[in-house]
Order: sequence, then C-alpha cells, then structure tokens
Amino acid sequence: MENAVTDAIRVVALGNDGDGIAQTPQGRIFVPGTVPGDEILLAAQNGTHGTLDRVVAPGADRVDAPCDLFGTCGGCRLQDMALPALLEWKTGRVAETLQRVGFDTIPAPQAHQVSPHGRRRVDLAFRRVEKQIVLGLHRRRGDVVDMSECTLLDPALFALLPPLRAMLHSLPAVHARGDLQINLLDSGPDLLITMDGTPDANDRRILAQFGKAHGIPRISLQGRPPETLALTGPVFHHFDDVRVVPPPGAFLQPARAGEAFIKAAVLAGLPRKGLKAGIIELYAGCGTLSFALAEQAKVHAYEGDRAALACLKQASGGTRVLPALRDLNRQPVMATDLGKAAAVVLDPPHAGAGAQIAQIVAGRPPCVIYVSCNPAALLRDLMPLRDAGYRLDSVTVIDQFLWSAEVESVCVLTLPGANRRNRR
Repeated sequence: MENAVTDAIRVVALGNDGDGIAQTPQGRIFVPGTVPGDEILLAAQNGTHGTLDRVVAPGADRVDAPCDLFGTCGGCRLQDMALPALLEWKTGRVAETLQRVGFDTIPAPQAHQVSPHGRRRVDLAFRRVEKQIVLGLHRRRGDVVDMSECTLLDPALFALLPPLRAMLHSLPAVHARGDLQINLLDSGPDLLITMDGTPDANDRRILAQFGKAHGIPRISLQGRPPETLALTGPVFHHFDDVRVVPPPGAFLQPARAGEAFIKAAVLAGLPRKGLKAGIIELYAGCGTLSFALAEQAKVHAYEGDRAALACLKQASGGTRVLPALRDLNRQPVMATDLGKAAAVVLDPPHAGAGAQIAQIVAGRPPCVIYVSCNPAALLRDLMPLRDAGYRLDSVTVIDQFLWSAEVESVCVLTLPGANRRNRR
C-alpha cells in the first residue's frame, strides 16, 4: 500500500543496485534517483521502496545529468552523481566485499575509471511505432526509449543509429520488434540481429547494401548457431598483436580502456619467478587475456563456448597459447593440473566460477588471479580460497560501466609456502 510522505528525509548511502538509501521512522527505504547527502521529499512510500517527489537540498556529490534522456532511458542509473564519487563508491563496494570474505589484511585498491563515449559493445531493442522505428534501451521496467543521444557509446556506434533506424524500417522481416547487438571490432561494427520475421533474399540484399554503405563487414541473425545474413568484408579484431576472427555476438570488454586496465592488473599480478611451470587460464573467451599472458609463459587456455574456442584456436598458431574446450561447470579443470601451474587466471561469468573453485582450492596453485564483474560472486568464490590460506596481495577496481552499479575488479591471491620456487 502506498502512503504519502510529507517530511524531508536524508539519503545516507547507495544500495547495491544504485538506489539511494534513506532512513524513515518506518525503517530503511530505497529511493531511485537520489545520491548520498540529498535531502528529499517522497511522493509515496510502498514498503521498503520510495518514489522521489523532489530534492529539497542536493548532496555534495549531486550533479546535473549530462544526458537529457537520464531518468527515462534505462541505460544509466547514476548520472546525477559525480564520476569521482561514483568510482569511490564502487571501490568501497569491492573493499567491503573483501572485508566480508575475511582476509586478515586488504591492500589499498588501485582504482581506474574509463572516459565517457568509450563503450564499444551495446545491446539494443527496436520496435515499430506507427511509421517509424524506435531504437534504444528499455526504460526501467518499461518499453524501449529511442536513443536520441548517449554519453556512453563510442561516437562511431552512435552515428550508426539513424541509418539503422531507416534500414530496419525498410526490412520486410521486421514486423513489430526485435533486438540488436553491436560489437565495435577493429574491422568495423559487427551486428547480430533478432527479428520477429524470417529474412528472405530481399532482406539479405537490403542488409548487404547497408553493410557496404556503412562499413559493416558482417550482419548475422541470432540463432544456435547464428546465421550470417550479409558478409561484405573481412571480420577481425586484435588482442595485443594477434588478429582473431570473433564469432557473431562475441564477448568483448565494454571499453578498450577497461580492457587495458584489467590486462595490466593481471600481468602485474603474475609471479616474477617460476613461470616455466606455465599459466592456466579459465574462461579464456576469444583470447582477451590469453595472448598477453603468453608473452610471459605457456598458457593452457580453457573455454566452454565452441565458437569462442574455435576463434582462439585459429589465432593461437605460432603463440604459446594452447586452447582446450571445456565446460568448466560440468567438467572443471582438476586439482592435479591446477597445482602444477605457476598461476591460475580466471575471468568467470557473472554467476561466478562454480565447481571450479573447489578444484583450485584442492590444487593449491601458488598464485590465483581472479577477474570479477560481480561482487556477490566474488564474495562466494573467494571465501574458500581464504579458508585454504590464500592471502590477498593486490586489488584493482575498474569502473568501465559508467553511471551504473556494475563494477569490475582484479584480485591477486597467493598461497604462502606453496611451491616456493614460484613465489615472488
């Protein structure tokens, strides 16, 4: 039941989803659109959630949102908070997570933040509305908002949106709606489309013409596996100096700068001695970290997605990367192999590393470097390592999901006394 609230209340913190937290006589509530320090009035309160009426007195970290779509488009939740304060909050989230893990000491985190207009990967939705195509992101728990501006996207991707709207409008296979994923590869934008109709020869012709006109070498249809609808040039991307051919919809770190920060933290965390024993990399993808790691040692790179593994395998000739297909949830790399490595590097999906953690604990490799995009999974996965005696040597926090609650981190853990020849 919603109740009107007439007294001003103060926002004291942010919740994990980025909503402000305020204390009322009825208890703690979450209020979207607020930042710590705000004095606010509520339009209504429903249980633990409040609806903002207005900000009576802004907090020190409140700023004017740089995008006019903020509050409507669902892409950004925290544009009304200054970026330095946002990085500090995300760094605090990671530090709090590590404190909950229970490490005896937590090193001061190194923190990095990417710049606006640097996002090279985006998932959009589109709808036919009257005689036009609406193309953009969903409003919070709502329909698609047309992306008429964006402070996140790389300018090359944003410039593609107007011609995309015109092309999708002309495409017979688009009846009412669909989705569009774009990766900005070194070869140009790579499109993966979901449509509510079946594309025919005319649709393919339209897509091929569009690709040629706008420097888009490949346009694919979502499926298992995806189907290439138009191929007008070579598709490629580079990880370090190695050229790869990513499959449609391949995972990329959202920003080049974010990828560089992660890679630098991982390389800095490697042992300085004993690397002849090699590195085991789990969840290797198409090679985001693999080839950089291979400059330091032989890398046994495991990946469960067949298309990504094929990409990695094709590019690995002449390098020290040894790719292997492995569903790490059903068939984790075993402790006997992990224990022989100088270091284990893993960048698991959002849900975490699952059954693989128990094998790492049992194998007791001297160094574990964990790349995380989810503090909850980080907490769950690091606890067994802490219990096994691992210490936390360094923490790096990367904000490459600007104006959102998402945060990336790199944690370097070592096991005192394990394989001393591999220790720093």
